[in-house]
Amino acid sequence: MKRLFSVLVVLLTLLSAVGASDIKTLADLDGKNIGVQTAVLYEELIMDKVPHATFQYYTMPNDMILALTSGKVDAYLIEAVSFGVQHKNHPELAVLDEPAGYINATCIIGNNSKKDRLLREINEFIKTSNENGMLSEIYDYWIADFDPDTDTCDVGGFTGENGTISVAVEGGYEPFSFISHGQISGFDVDFICRFARAYGYTPEFFEVPFEAIAPGVETGKYDIGMNIVVSEERNETGTLSDVYYTTPIELVVLGEDDSSAGFFEKLQNSFYKTFIKENRWKLFVQGAVETIVITISSIIAGTVIGFAIYMLCRHGNKVANGATNFLLWLIHGMPTVLLLMILYYIVFGSSRLSGTWVSVVGFSLMFACSMIDMLRVGYNAIGRGQLEASTALGYSDHQSFFRILLPQAAQHFLPIYRNEVVTLIKETSVVGYIAVLDLTKISDLVRSRTYEAFFPLILTAVMYFVIAALMTKAVGWIQNRIDPRRRSHEKILKGIKEWE
Repeated sequence: MKRLFSVLVVLLTLLSAVGASDIKTLADLDGKNIGVQTAVLYEELIMDKVPHATFQYYTMPNDMILALTSGKVDAYLIEAVSFGVQHKNHPELAVLDEPAGYINATCIIGNNSKKDRLLREINEFIKTSNENGMLSEIYDYWIADFDPDTDTCDVGGFTGENGTISVAVEGGYEPFSFISHGQISGFDVDFICRFARAYGYTPEFFEVPFEAIAPGVETGKYDIGMNIVVSEERNETGTLSDVYYTTPIELVVLGEDDSSAGFFEKLQNSFYKTFIKENRWKLFVQGAVETIVITISSIIAGTVIGFAIYMLCRHGNKVANGATNFLLWLIHGMPTVLLLMILYYIVFGSSRLSGTWVSVVGFSLMFACSMIDMLRVGYNAIGRGQLEASTALGYSDHQSFFRILLPQAAQHFLPIYRNEVVTLIKETSVVGYIAVLDLTKISDLVRSRTYEAFFPLILTAVMYFVIAALMTKAVGWIQNRIDPRRRSHEKILKGIKEWE
């Protein structure tokens, strides 16, 4: 335990050991590493000014802070309004005097039957809100005068006479969309809630990675996607609303840390912000439950499906084997996140099936394919003489398989099965791409509020280890229960007389 504590202290010391940057102008970044969030297109503003710079892409905006303080990048691009929030939590950050440029943000409208109506209504709302000062009002509240400790967002009061609209937001980008006191909040959320109340809708928010917003909207899965940067290419391929806010893009570098807090005080503050404040520990419990539900459901369903398919193919049916081999080739050859996105945005794109159950479908298919392979390996490891001997003793094919062959085969494939369970648990970490608030996604959302990476990431890793240990323990118990060497002669032959 002391050794573990020493390692944690060393890691935290390294993370906090930062020095001021000597980069003063945009020209100083030519040939350097610059961080940028995936799909925001901010890099296009400075590409011609720093032709030899290397751009590194990050999923979460706040991951770029850690990349900067650890020396992986020399600067990163961020909206000025978001930097204001980051600087409150990380006073060591600074910006160059010269902004990278300016961007216009719009809503992207879903490619479905609601598209024309929503586009017209959103544009009417933006125009009216500009004229009556409402946009300026929420801009001042969420951006100019934003206080993360006292923010409140009214997410109720909807009449819903015109139905429900699904809205894709990033969910981890303060002050635009983030989790506060257990609910979605922020500038974009407030904007949509006011729009929904004005036009008789009930909004349903989905927290997805920024790069997944536009694809999800363009397939019609979501009705509206928020905070999309205007570009010529996006104008050609997507249906964009009028601009609802404009902001400069800043280049963030390391400055001087004027904070007087000591190391252990910072450690204590980090722990408080990660777990105690706003009862954020409950979010981790929620994420762990979601991960466990997906994992257990997928293991059970995948095992049953895989076993059923194997039984159809066991006697060499050419059609069944051909279809099964094609399924194995297709599923095994496809990256997990790609399979989930195809299922969520295309196969179930027009349905209201939640991301959780789409994940269960996807992982069940993957585990079923692994189950088929495991059964084949286990069965082939048993000599054919076992089947011939059991048949000679009067066992039926059904009895031979379940009483003689399967228990022996299980001893060959259960160690692989246990490893596949652990692999499945780890692979569930990508379900955040389809709007599932699992353990990894919750960790991202908490980091987006606290601007702390250490405790959320360490706790998430520990919780995955615990879940995996419990699952493998359960498989080990099953393995011991069905071990033929642990079964009595009478138990093996139980029921045979009834069949004779």
